[in-house]
Amino acid sequence: MKTHDPGRRQALGCLSAWSGAAVVWTLSGGIPVALGATHTATPQAGAKGALTFVQISDTHIGFNKAANPDVVGSLRHAIADINALPVAPAFAVHTGDVSHLSRADEFGRAKEIFQELHVDRIHTVPGEHDAIDDGIAGYLKYFDHDGKGRGWYSFNQGGVHFVGLTNVLNFKAGTMAALGDDQLAWLKKDLAGVSHSTPIVVLAHIPLWTIWEPWGWGTADSDQALALLRPYGSVTVLNGHIHQVLQKVEGHVSLHTAMSLAYPLPTPGQEGIGEPGPVTVPAGELGKLLGTRQLNLVRGQRELAMVDRPLDR
Repeated sequence: MKTHDPGRRQALGCLSAWSGAAVVWTLSGGIPVALGATHTATPQAGAKGALTFVQISDTHIGFNKAANPDVVGSLRHAIADINALPVAPAFAVHTGDVSHLSRADEFGRAKEIFQELHVDRIHTVPGEHDAIDDGIAGYLKYFDHDGKGRGWYSFNQGGVHFVGLTNVLNFKAGTMAALGDDQLAWLKKDLAGVSHSTPIVVLAHIPLWTIWEPWGWGTADSDQALALLRPYGSVTVLNGHIHQVLQKVEGHVSLHTAMSLAYPLPTPGQEGIGEPGPVTVPAGELGKLLGTRQLNLVRGQRELAMVDRPLDR
């Protein structure tokens, strides 16, 4: 189901942008570990033989406002950092909002630029900016990963089961989006053939936990999805959408939002903000307010070891 909002394209077109960073992940012995982020410092190397991949999010290709007239340059900066990593990642994941206004030229440009990444492939999931007017039909013309035209899929690599979900099909600003019954039924069937000892990594644009309901920062039926995932010994959920790094850990399930390659957003529930929009600060201050985080995730531990690094230290 898709909800059409006549003013949505105009509202989304007014958003401003800035440059962010890519998160570098590795899986060693099936345990996901965030090694750090590009842009701010050289991430530590992964263990020998580990499966390493990078996460980028919210590139908003097609944005051309004064706040960032060169979003392509911002993406290429991140790509250069990724390509300079001491060990080339096996692949990249993009957790949504590839485009700014769901236009064919934006999707085509993004796909062309992604080919500059020194990785075998890039796995994407759609964001709400990729689902304007026609739902995800336009997005799927460029990013249909399994050829089934549905926006959700799974694959296995390095002893890890990866699941890409779509939770923007019924997106409407200020309300909670959902996965829907069809996708939840597919997820249940997909996981039925996966051993409970197999590590799982889930990709979805909107967070799979409720961060701030009045802004729609959450997924209405995420509890049903997480109930299907809880029996597994190691589950890592990677999201975008809120353009800032937040984490939540529930047993063996750890959930992480990512920084954007487009624009920062307010902190959840920030006073005086009815609808979240770009946070504007003086150019010289931006790097002090934005940053990266290095995480070590160990199966069976509830606490995460974290090191936060602002862009300007």
